[in-house]
Amino acid sequence: MSKWIKRLMFIALVAPMAMCQAQTEQYQAGIDYEVLPQAIRTANPSKIEVNEVFHYGCIHCFNFEKTIHPWTEKLADDVDFQRTPAIWQSALEPYARAYYTAKLLKVLDKTHVPLFEAIHVNRQPIRSEQDLVKFFGQQGVDEAKFTKVYNSFGVNSMIGQAKARAIGYRTQGTPEMVVNGKYRVTTRMSKNFNGMLEVATFLIEKERKAAL
Repeated sequence: MSKWIKRLMFIALVAPMAMCQAQTEQYQAGIDYEVLPQAIRTANPSKIEVNEVFHYGCIHCFNFEKTIHPWTEKLADDVDFQRTPAIWQSALEPYARAYYTAKLLKVLDKTHVPLFEAIHVNRQPIRSEQDLVKFFGQQGVDEAKFTKVYNSFGVNSMIGQAKARAIGYRTQGTPEMVVNGKYRVTTRMSKNFNGMLEVATFLIEKERKAAL
């Protein structure tokens, strides 16, 4: 077999593979998402984690909720969706404590969106522990139980972990998403909310293939 024929056969074999790779790599590191300098430990190493960084006082996070919620409902079983409340200033800590308290009390389903709405739609001045006690009481949560968990060792630990995680994530704003502790997705890089979810979906598949 001549060298020319061998070369043609090689091109015929390699070209489709290269084209396929170019198609799958439709999003590029440094352009559409950021690769974190050090991978951050995930909650469940056996799954692909998607972690949303948010805070209740952020209007963009409230608006993003309407887009991300339907997306999370369709995630495959091998994907673990988590949230990390941002705490880059002391004023945000009560919101983070409220989130983790609701999570421990297993009432997130009935408090997460209503708290957003109370702040951004109804314009309720919810900023302190006392404000949050009243709000959770209105949602049917026992106020004494809420207060106990809100100030518990468990929530204190979660707050510390959230602060450390945000540093590792290199969080600069909200909302942001981190896929499998490796990739940071922002509206600045992906243009809009739908773009964030498209990039996150791409990165989930990238991690899925890497695990094979």
